[in-house]
Amino acid sequence: MKQKEIIEKWKQGLSKEVLAKRYRREYNQGIKVIRASVENRNKGKYITNYEALSYVEKIIYMYIKKGGKSNEEKNN
Repeated sequence: MKQKEIIEKWKQGLSKEVLAKRYRREYNQGIKVIRASVENRNKGKYITNYEALSYVEKIIYMYIKKGGKSNEEKNN
């Protein structure tokens, strides 16, 4: 889930806890795919709910702090 997606879904009314759960699930599924091959079975680290919430809160905080502009929008 990209930063832009997180901000859009947050604006639509999803709570940061729900966004963190979705982000965590998507991230961990990606790690699961990487770990599926034998040579990469120990690569990557699953994240917890707390780590996912921290990531989502940081994105939302930076969005609010910059006056409603995300990093991607500022660069354009």
